Amino acid sequence: MKVMFADRTDAGRKLGRALARERWVAPVVLGLPRGGVPVAAEVARALDAPLDVVVARKIGAPGRPEFGVGAVTAEGPPYYSMAALHVFGLTPERMARACERERAEARRRLKAYRGDRPELSVTGRDVLVVDDGLATGVTAMAAVRQLPDALRVVLAVPVCAPESLVEFEGEVDGLVTLAAPKRFGAVGRWYADFDQVSDATVVRLLGTGRPSTTDGA
Repeated sequence: MKVMFADRTDAGRKLGRALARERWVAPVVLGLPRGGVPVAAEVARALDAPLDVVVARKIGAPGRPEFGVGAVTAEGPPYYSMAALHVFGLTPERMARACERERAEARRRLKAYRGDRPELSVTGRDVLVVDDGLATGVTAMAAVRQLPDALRVVLAVPVCAPESLVEFEGEVDGLVTLAAPKRFGAVGRWYADFDQVSDATVVRLLGTGRPSTTDGA
């Protein structure tokens, strides 16, 4: 296995150079916290674009919270993987309480990250949704589906699972990745340094200047 990136900053710089070769209309860069924000910060720098955040929370299977059957943002509709629901014998209706719990957490985190800064308008603009990698893609899917007013929605990640390229066809106007290795495994295996990103780091990169109360959550 060949490590592709030293850390998220390195990945963001490489992704930013690739994206800078394209022409964008008034681009806005949205990072998925927490790990996607350091990558997104470098992309925003490369494109000379404003940086903001889009918070999507994984909806975990009962008894298996690490296994995401769907995801939800602070305001948009939830997204469910029908295949994952089928595996656990679940329905969206049965996940409604878990969905609303995660939506409330998404709203709380969004306020903590953004502070009093107003949300950036994406109307008529190219929006690049950035994460540090794409495995199952449930949180990214929920994020891109809440941007109907954007001119174009492009999902940009340093590395992704090959099946994600198919999963997002028709969902976004483009998916930009530097690599889609066949033996993907986990996102972290492609980084030399994949330490957890703190909420304080997210706040600092977004420039809100507000203290965070969600570290370690």
